[in-house]
Amino acid sequence: MKKLLSLFCAFAFLTGCSAFDSNGGLFGGAECESREARDFMAHAEDRVFFAFDSSALSDNAVEILQTQVDWLKANENVDVIVQGYCDERGTREYNLALGERRANAVKQYLISQGVAADRISTISYGKERPAVLGNNETAWAQNRRAVTVVKASAE
Repeated sequence: MKKLLSLFCAFAFLTGCSAFDSNGGLFGGAECESREARDFMAHAEDRVFFAFDSSALSDNAVEILQTQVDWLKANENVDVIVQGYCDERGTREYNLALGERRANAVKQYLISQGVAADRISTISYGKERPAVLGNNETAWAQNRRAVTVVKASAE
């Protein structure tokens, strides 16, 4: 077990931030986030949630997205990626398409509020990357989301 743990630690160290994503923890860690990403997380909410089988933005989602609009307007040199997700129900293909509609709904809202379209890209993960594991409405509701992530700058 110690050898396995040592191997993992060496892998994480050698790969640096590429072994991490922006969600925290394994495949995510604040030490790998840019200053812009940390500032975004401190001043804007990064995710909105959707009703079952829907890509329509709720009133609450619009309020959250307004925090993103305000931040993006104040930080015009920063680009973002909107990631669309679904719960585990439905086929892989259907959920990839629904995740894309969710990401595009967020993108279109940001554009409608004055954020330049070329600053926003989208990707759908469908049901492949759940935020919460479980087969119940509580878990599913947390997985029906779109997350806005600051794009890593090319340095």
